[in-house]
Amino acid sequence: MSQAIARYASTLFELANSEKNLAVVEKDAAALMNAFAASEDLRNAMKSPLYATDDKIAALTQICAKLKASKILVNFVSVVAANGRSGELPAMFKEFLEKSASARGVVNAKIETAAALNNEQIGELSNSLGRALGKQVEVETSIKPELLGGLVVKIGSVLFDDSIKSKLDRLKISLKGI
Repeated sequence: MSQAIARYASTLFELANSEKNLAVVEKDAAALMNAFAASEDLRNAMKSPLYATDDKIAALTQICAKLKASKILVNFVSVVAANGRSGELPAMFKEFLEKSASARGVVNAKIETAAALNNEQIGELSNSLGRALGKQVEVETSIKPELLGGLVVKIGSVLFDDSIKSKLDRLKISLKGI
């Protein structure tokens, strides 16, 4: 992550926090981040030097209007686009959401499994991780069939790999005598 992304994310956090509007801006930033994730065309357009800055600002403003985003977020994306960094908005939102969660005492956990988990299993995992860490845990799940079974949990820079694939890889290495 670049220093610029961190600075922009910190600025958005401080502004939303000082306006006592953090929860609303979090929701709006997550919605806009999802829009970027869902549209390759949007990501490419925001990164492209072929589109004028005014066109990028207009597009982002229309997307924000459609999402009914807060004035803080609309102004933020306009300034970011005016400064030629609209392609970095998803990274800025990701950093902002992490900073916001941290301020609330919440830890984000990314969990990869071979098969989909139901809501009860996700809840149990979240509660177990919360008890182990002594913090509230927000869980983001993804499916990776190549894991074969088990799960991989990433919290910050810590990785817990209890997948069958990694166990088989370790067994393979030990059998080779490496």
